[in-house]
Amino acid sequence: MDNIYLFMIIALAFLAIADLVVGVSNDAVNFLNSAIGSKAISFNTIMIVASVGIAFGAMSSSGMMEVARKGIFNPGEFFFAEIIIIFMAVMITDILLLDFFNTLGMPTSTTVSIVFELLGAAVAVSLLKIWAADGSFADLSMYINTDKATEIILGIILSVIIAFTIGALIQFIARLLITFRFEDKPKWRGAIFGGLALTAIVYFILIKGLKSANLFGGIITDYVAQQPELFILSNLIFWSIISRIFTGVFKWNIYTVIIVVGTFALAMAFAGNDLVNFIGVPIAALQSFQDWQGTGIPASEYTMESLSAAVRTPVMLLLLAGIIMIITLWFSSKARSVVKTSVDLSRQNQGEEKFQPNFLSRQVVKYSIKVFDKVNDVFPKSLQKKVNQQFAQTYDYSLTSKVKDLPAFDLVRAAVNLMVASVLISIATSMKLPLSTTYVTFMVAMGTSLADRAWGTESAVYRVAGVFNVIGGWFLTAIIAFSAAALVALIIHFGGIIAVGFLLLFAAILITRNYLNHRKSNRLAKLEYGLKRAESSSIQGVIEESADNITSVIKRSNKIYTHAIDGLARHDLEMLKKSKKQVLKLSAEIDDLRDNIFYFIKNLDENNIGASNFYLNILDYLQDIAQSLEYIGKISYKHVNNNHKKLTYSQIKELKELDIEMESLFDKTKVAFEDRQFQKIAEVLAHKEDMFNLLTQKISRQITRTRGEESSPKNTTLYFNILTETKDLVTATLNLMEIYYQEYDSNIQPATL
Repeated sequence: MDNIYLFMIIALAFLAIADLVVGVSNDAVNFLNSAIGSKAISFNTIMIVASVGIAFGAMSSSGMMEVARKGIFNPGEFFFAEIIIIFMAVMITDILLLDFFNTLGMPTSTTVSIVFELLGAAVAVSLLKIWAADGSFADLSMYINTDKATEIILGIILSVIIAFTIGALIQFIARLLITFRFEDKPKWRGAIFGGLALTAIVYFILIKGLKSANLFGGIITDYVAQQPELFILSNLIFWSIISRIFTGVFKWNIYTVIIVVGTFALAMAFAGNDLVNFIGVPIAALQSFQDWQGTGIPASEYTMESLSAAVRTPVMLLLLAGIIMIITLWFSSKARSVVKTSVDLSRQNQGEEKFQPNFLSRQVVKYSIKVFDKVNDVFPKSLQKKVNQQFAQTYDYSLTSKVKDLPAFDLVRAAVNLMVASVLISIATSMKLPLSTTYVTFMVAMGTSLADRAWGTESAVYRVAGVFNVIGGWFLTAIIAFSAAALVALIIHFGGIIAVGFLLLFAAILITRNYLNHRKSNRLAKLEYGLKRAESSSIQGVIEESADNITSVIKRSNKIYTHAIDGLARHDLEMLKKSKKQVLKLSAEIDDLRDNIFYFIKNLDENNIGASNFYLNILDYLQDIAQSLEYIGKISYKHVNNNHKKLTYSQIKELKELDIEMESLFDKTKVAFEDRQFQKIAEVLAHKEDMFNLLTQKISRQITRTRGEESSPKNTTLYFNILTETKDLVTATLNLMEIYYQEYDSNIQPATL
């Protein structure tokens, strides 16, 4: 029997490593958001600063494994055999849950997940004990402290309201005083701002980041606790002077300094406080095993009062955990995906929106605009004008393909994000308020975005929808964590070691699959066949630049059309479904090109306006191609999915003949664009009439069959629709080639933006 529990302890050790990886991947957004979004320093420098912060936080951590000992359940009421089930259920659930959110690129709270998993697993085991003892539901209070769950839910609500409101207010004031032209403002303003921000961050480091460290025998932390007002005032004066020296003598950008120090502080606080979220449960399990082993008491009879005592984690384990966290930070693509979600929702400039608007976001934006207009009417026009001047900025109409290379927001907003988050978390820690670090940092960033007018009419519904999705995910975290951990605990209880093995295998397969799918999606996003946005400023430049796009569209169109015909001939629903999916992706990419047209035209000079007309025509023809393919795919899928009668042999034979001709057309077109041999287009256009004659001929044959032996209305309708849409497809393809043939001039050097 001892071997079973030894196996579970070893499994928990590996689960701890996996939990560190998935946990850091999600929590990295807390301290990377501002630095990455502002591009204050290079990415490698950001990672180095964050890594040093994590290392320092891990070393300064007390290592108190409080996460399993915070009154979520009463360890003395459980036996070792039951405790180990709870811990195993918690770790398996936590890894799967956090990996799920990481795959979606959604930030959540690792503290909330671990607490509700402990609560769920403990409730499940407690109910089993009550049921076995013929007790009542009221006896649950002996085992569980539900106050912790209430506190966490309150923490979510408080974090959302307080962090968002305070972040918006402070950013509004900061922008009024500093504006977007902060480089032109007097140095003393930057010095005062630097003094405030650095004081807040230093206070945060001592209160939150190093709250468990025994600095100089506790003298510093005791002084801060006893004389907070004097400490803050003296630091404000000191750091204001230092900031003035930085800006005046060393010519440093004080906002960059704030961002670097703030990133370090948040990374350190994360490692110092949240590290135990990932390894606390496995450590508690190991200590429980050590306490029980050798006692001679059966695992089902040995009570776990020892868990109530505070136990310090060995320093080497903390250092090892810190190293794993740093490695994950550098190499986790999912961490960057989570950070990207937060940065995209708060960016100042336009770009691709990850979230789609919903009813709630539309209503919130609609009524917010009305309220804003009413409030605006109260203030004098002169005051409104003055405020608008302070918020005036030079809009960058860079092509959206280049937006990713631009900062999402400026240094002032990044500094405010870090300062406000530090202040709020510090105050909450001092006052024992259950504010979550993840929730605070995210909502502060959203509040500052709103105040900075980043959520304009062009993007508000998307951004608000994104925020609602993230907040909904936070509550979902608690619900899923509780339910899933309870279910896993029950499975382990009834299934024993076999169930543990099955669950571990299931977790490994699921995580591996998510990893491979995530890597595949990242790889696909970088493939060359993805359509590129135009950045040329002349017709010849657009011709040269878009040739790869045309090649890609033609290749994919050929494949989609063939799959649709083959799927119809074979009544293969999966093939048709795949074809539909491919054409929808193609349509989305073409729509994305159209979304970029505003910025493309904005970047043209007066001498190259003709390039915009040419580019618009190209996009129109590409859209026509996609629409024809989409319709063919849709009607074919619908026919087979509804189990309608198969096409006749003659119809299938003629469609395959047509497919061969279409393949020939597509291949010749592809060669012309792929090799930049635009003169070959003439050869294709010479056979234009042949293609249309072939289609007319097949339509005529079907008319004859319909008047004679044809007896299926569904088949006839489908066949006619395919032929007419194929005719539109041919027309769009040939028109596309014709416009290239007419405008191409090899003697003109392409001009680019």
